[in-house]
Amino acid sequence: MGELSLRLRPPILDDRGVSSRFSKAEAGRQVRSLYRSLLAGWNERDAGGMADLFSADGHLVGFDGTQVEGSADIATHLSQVFMNHPTSMYVSKVRAVHFLSDDVAMLSAVAGMVPPGKTEINPGANAVQTLIAVRKPDNWRIALFQNTPAVYHGRAHMVDELTEELGQTLREHRG
Repeated sequence: MGELSLRLRPPILDDRGVSSRFSKAEAGRQVRSLYRSLLAGWNERDAGGMADLFSADGHLVGFDGTQVEGSADIATHLSQVFMNHPTSMYVSKVRAVHFLSDDVAMLSAVAGMVPPGKTEINPGANAVQTLIAVRKPDNWRIALFQNTPAVYHGRAHMVDELTEELGQTLREHRG
């Protein structure tokens, strides 16, 4: 049998000076942090802070189906939401981060909301969330955030299971 030879090659840098061999684990942590920052911005009612996490041409699809394009319009839209509505606090759980390329990641999560003045999750506000993140020269940015109601038509047990799972996450964070 022939001898197996391994040869390490130097990293290949793209036109931004970024290695094409990136650490998926580190990039995954960065994308999860981006998502946590988005939800923290919601919980803190910080429209500008949330909008800053989006790319200039980013897209937001809200729980009610509202579609907003561009970080400036996202900031305006969220400011109006925060000004005109009491908002609930997000509790979330990331299911997965998948890399579509070295510079594009898709995060899948589930989320629930604790209404103002309450201590438990409102099952009617449970959601499945998808975040598409793109690597920019300065950091990861959100290209798309979609918040879809998790009503599971005809499968009430799935709503109950998700509410219990998110309730456990809430209790762990309060711990």
